[in-house]
Amino acid sequence: MYAWPAPEVPALPGQGAPLRLFDTSSGEVRPTRPGPVAGLYVCGITPYDATHMGHAATYNAFDLVQRVWRDAGHRVRYVQNVTDVDDPLLERAEQTGEDWVHLAERETQLFRDDMTALRMLAPEHYIGAVEAIPLIIPVIQHLLDNGAAYDLEGDVYFSVDADRHFGEVAHLPVAEMLALSAERGGDPERPGKKNPLDARLWMAARPGEPSWESPFGAGRPGWHIECVAIALKYLGMGFDVQGGGSDLAFPHHELGASHAHAEQGTTPYAKLYAHAGMVGLDGEKMSKSLGNLVKVSELRKGGTDPAAIRLALLANHYRADWFWTDDLLAAAEQRLARWRAAVSRPDGPSADATLAAVREALANDLDAPTALAAIDAWAERQESEGGSEEGAPGVVSRTADALLGVAL
Repeated sequence: MYAWPAPEVPALPGQGAPLRLFDTSSGEVRPTRPGPVAGLYVCGITPYDATHMGHAATYNAFDLVQRVWRDAGHRVRYVQNVTDVDDPLLERAEQTGEDWVHLAERETQLFRDDMTALRMLAPEHYIGAVEAIPLIIPVIQHLLDNGAAYDLEGDVYFSVDADRHFGEVAHLPVAEMLALSAERGGDPERPGKKNPLDARLWMAARPGEPSWESPFGAGRPGWHIECVAIALKYLGMGFDVQGGGSDLAFPHHELGASHAHAEQGTTPYAKLYAHAGMVGLDGEKMSKSLGNLVKVSELRKGGTDPAAIRLALLANHYRADWFWTDDLLAAAEQRLARWRAAVSRPDGPSADATLAAVREALANDLDAPTALAAIDAWAERQESEGGSEEGAPGVVSRTADALLGVAL
């Protein structure tokens, strides 16, 4: 599967600081310590109704991770999946009468278009679940062979007891894990499971649903093992950051880590687990199931500048839960107009301190609101006092583009 065109990232003078991120598994802000090549895996969409602001906020956060790493001198190997076969997709296809393959292809292309418009850096490897099935089957077979998985009426389940580190990503009590498992695609009440939290690795073929042949029968892969097989193939164990929305900490990232630990016989799966907050509308979480979506594509069709959408996202710290409002977008549009006016002159106040402040803010757990405030302050000085440093507006413009993804 192909990704989207990568935007050019302007070069900046000097070099940025090492990135520190909040790690869900340790509960603290920790330095990332990648080698020359930084490894990042971010869980992708299930393409049946893309792309809403919750998606955009998550991918914006991990786009910043890439930009800070690149500014610090690292090459980034970014991997993202597309869950292009799963229950929600099949259910939507049945509701609408559309072929599930066509639905997935159409919504994946819409997602690509939105990411391109928002100037998100493209993954080096963009892998669909269907094309990953040849990677997934051997991982499941190995888990069966080493006793970490078992058959239940044709389905294959992972035994959470096979990983003594299970629970160390999200650190949730069992009662909460059981509730979230039932809410987020698990089946804790199914009879015959060794542990209610055991996760399905392979679903035996159901009538009228797509399936693929495997040594353990025709069927299709579970959700968690999909990402694990892709990440192990393209990043290997111990990659730098596993990212996604906060609703993925459990069960998705918890179980994914345990799948990898049990299959590989070593730890860690990822060195750090970073999670973006949830975006709501009218007091509720924005989600496909609730139908209260603000979509990037619809805003773009209505004439909203994608740079303003991105500034609206950046106005909130990536880990915060927040609500999308018309006022938030209006403020972002005003900010964009003010910045563009300020950088339109050939000279202005020195930009050295502004670049340093933006770098410092982003390196400190992606503090985008503080980074925006630094450019706001420069724009205000340009408006009120002006300056005589030739090329300073260009430095600010390149700073906004290279580090924040906002083209001025």
